[in-house]
Amino acid sequence: MCCEVGGVMLGRLGFKLGLLGIALALPVLAADRSGSSSISGYVRSASGVPQMGAMVEVLGSAAHNLKIFTDEDGFYSASGLLPGIYSVKAYSPSFLPALRERVGLRPGSSVMVNLKLSGLFEAIQLPTLRGPADDGDWKWVLRSASNRPILRMLEDGSLAAAESGGDEQNLNKHDLDKHDLKGTLSFVAGSAFGGFGSSSEMNTGFSVERSLFSSSTVSLQGNVGYNGRSPNTVLRASYSHALANGSKPQMAFTMRRLAAPGINGYGTALQAMALSGSDEFTLGDILELRFGSELQTIQFLGRVTAFRPFGSADLHLSPNTVVEYRYATSEPDGRLEKGFDSAPADLSESGPRVSLAGFSSTIERAHHHELSLSHRIGDTNLQVAMYSDRVADPALTGVGEASAEGGEVLPDLYSETFTYRGKELDARGMRVVLQRKLASDLTATLDYGYGGVLDLSKTDVALQEARRDTYMRDRHTAAAKFSGTLPGARTRWIASYRWISGQALTPVDLFNQSAGQADPYLNIFLRQPIPRTGFLPGHMDAVVDIRNLLAQGYVPVMGQDGRTVYLVQSARTVRGGVAFTF
Repeated sequence: MCCEVGGVMLGRLGFKLGLLGIALALPVLAADRSGSSSISGYVRSASGVPQMGAMVEVLGSAAHNLKIFTDEDGFYSASGLLPGIYSVKAYSPSFLPALRERVGLRPGSSVMVNLKLSGLFEAIQLPTLRGPADDGDWKWVLRSASNRPILRMLEDGSLAAAESGGDEQNLNKHDLDKHDLKGTLSFVAGSAFGGFGSSSEMNTGFSVERSLFSSSTVSLQGNVGYNGRSPNTVLRASYSHALANGSKPQMAFTMRRLAAPGINGYGTALQAMALSGSDEFTLGDILELRFGSELQTIQFLGRVTAFRPFGSADLHLSPNTVVEYRYATSEPDGRLEKGFDSAPADLSESGPRVSLAGFSSTIERAHHHELSLSHRIGDTNLQVAMYSDRVADPALTGVGEASAEGGEVLPDLYSETFTYRGKELDARGMRVVLQRKLASDLTATLDYGYGGVLDLSKTDVALQEARRDTYMRDRHTAAAKFSGTLPGARTRWIASYRWISGQALTPVDLFNQSAGQADPYLNIFLRQPIPRTGFLPGHMDAVVDIRNLLAQGYVPVMGQDGRTVYLVQSARTVRGGVAFTF
């Protein structure tokens, strides 16, 4: 009897355990069918030849060293993957391995990851990697194609070839971190220097960047000044997405609000918005294209709208020679592009460049065409360029207390600088740049240029009549720039001096974006890393930025009240602060 009862109880227990097992298995099976994802793509050589039989590894928390091989077309496919973050590696004899990290999979999604393998010789032909000592030194020549494998050093000291999405900043030492979220915060104080709309005496700059599923990036940048009751504010939000074919479209929205002086008896403020779009892609490994446009609208004593297209085409004639054509419709913001390696990134130095004409606002409009040839021989880079500039209503910078009563001068509220509308500039010119890496922590650059500038036709000119008495003439210019890092202290420094052959109201070669670009006269930049503390993440740098230290190039004119003011290419300024990078 007891045995029968025990058998019945064991049978019931087994039946219940079976039901429980089925109940637990059903959700897993359902999840596997409805939520599984896949990663597929092609493995090719740097020249585009499909690699048959290449081994591809899919690494992730849900897949432990899943290995597959490519078919005769170089195609591979890894299916049945659970949602998560994966890394994809490709191996093939006589090639360096290719790596794509942080590939995000959503439930039921299929992601295409194309990998390109490069041989050791091909990797050696690529541009020298940028590091703390030479970040940005070679970006003006032999820029790598957006889909070309780039050899880089991993944290463990090993080498791997990673496919680039076309963003040159991917090689920045901060971008090698595996964090999805990166940010910077800077506090800078000092004298203003750029006329109306330039940096406040004290301002905070910030930048936050977030990676989305390894191929998209969302960023927010801004500057907030602290002068008066109405702070100067610049905000910029952008989104970029790297496609499998090497294309990288980007959209950005910029908003500015600047305090302005009382004009015609009442106070006002400048409000500006800009919507920009750009894209870049590579045709083979030979032609690299970048193009886009920006739509600006400014509300200030009326409404002004401007449409600004831009673009460039780089033709790689050989691994060491590049021909580039560039078209631009606004003056470049070198500070924003170079970031903390040359100065604090400052959105206030970007457009729009506004001046006054009879109590009405007017905006600077430009057209720049440039054709350049760049060649590299060992550690030496050489560039020769010819350009043509046409700038209507240029916004000239002035120093001194100027009044807005005449309706032609736009003073800055909180500094002794102002903006004055100049005469149209129609110039032709040329540029020769020679750059050599003298040591691992020292780079020298020489720049010679010849082109048109604006100048006054006579002395003792009244400010109100300066536009009428302005004419264009050709000037020679030469610049020497040295940059490097002090051993031990790790101090990043840049010192430059630009000479010009005579008096001028505007610099020679306004649109210079080469390695030889340097502000007029004597400039010094220092960035000193501060030892890390336990309670602060990331690292902190002290920054000092000095421009036109000797106050050269000041052209005297007579102000409306009889006092002397000056029109300048670059105003003397000393700014400093701290920057945090997280």
